[in-house]
Amino acid sequence: MTPFLKHGVQASAVLFASVLATACNDANDTGLEYAPEMYESIPYEPLKQVDANTVNPMGINQRVPAIATVPRGKLSYFTHIGKDDVATAETTLSNPLAYTRQNLEEGKVLYTRVCSPCHGEQGDGQGLVGQKFKGVPNYATGTYATMNDGHIYHVIQWGRNRMMPHGSIVNPEERWKIAMYVRVLQKGKGPDALPELVNDQLESSQKTNPETQAPYGQAQASDMSEEPGQGEKARNGKAN
Repeated sequence: MTPFLKHGVQASAVLFASVLATACNDANDTGLEYAPEMYESIPYEPLKQVDANTVNPMGINQRVPAIATVPRGKLSYFTHIGKDDVATAETTLSNPLAYTRQNLEEGKVLYTRVCSPCHGEQGDGQGLVGQKFKGVPNYATGTYATMNDGHIYHVIQWGRNRMMPHGSIVNPEERWKIAMYVRVLQKGKGPDALPELVNDQLESSQKTNPETQAPYGQAQASDMSEEPGQGEKARNGKAN
C-alpha cells in the first residue's frame, strides 16, 4: 500500500468515526435505516400506526367494519335484537332444540365449563367468582326462576349488568343447550332436576314442532336475515 493510499484510508476512518460519534450524541436519535420500506409498510396496516392517516377519520389506520357486514365464520352468530333489549328476546326467540336427555346433558357440560365459575354448579350464584365478588343471582329465586329460553339465550350472547357477553365463546346451538340446563337449575334442585325437564312440555312460548323440532312460526338466531342490519324485524318475525 502506497503512503498516499494508507493516509487516505486513515483519514476516511477518522472522518467516519467523527460523524458516527456526532450522530450518536442524541439518545433519542434513531439513526438511519437501510431500506426503511422493509420495516415500515407503505400500504396501510390496521394494527400498526406510524404516521397520521390523512384519509381515514381521526388519522388512524384501523376502521370499524362496514355496516351489515359479517366477519368470516360468524354468520348467524348474533341476532338483530339490541343487546339491551332482553324483553324483545324473551318474547320473540324460541328454543329450536328438543328437551332431550342428550341435549340437557350437553348443556350441563357447557354450563359447568363456561358458567359455573360464577353461577355455581347448583345455579345458586356461589361459584368461586360469585363467592368473592357477590351479586351473582340464584336462578331459583325471584324473577330469575321464570326466565325463559329466549331471555337466557340473549343474556348469554350479550351479557347483562356485570356479566360480560359470551357470544364469542359459545355458538348459537351451545347457547340454547346452556339455556336448557339453566331451566333445570331454576327448579332449585341443582343437577338432580334434570330428569324432570326431559321431554316436558314447557309454556307455550317454548313449544316446538314434534316432527322437526323447529319453532312454530318465526325465524331463529341460526337463520340468516334477509335484510341484514335492518333491526329485529327481519330476524325475529312475530311472537308466538
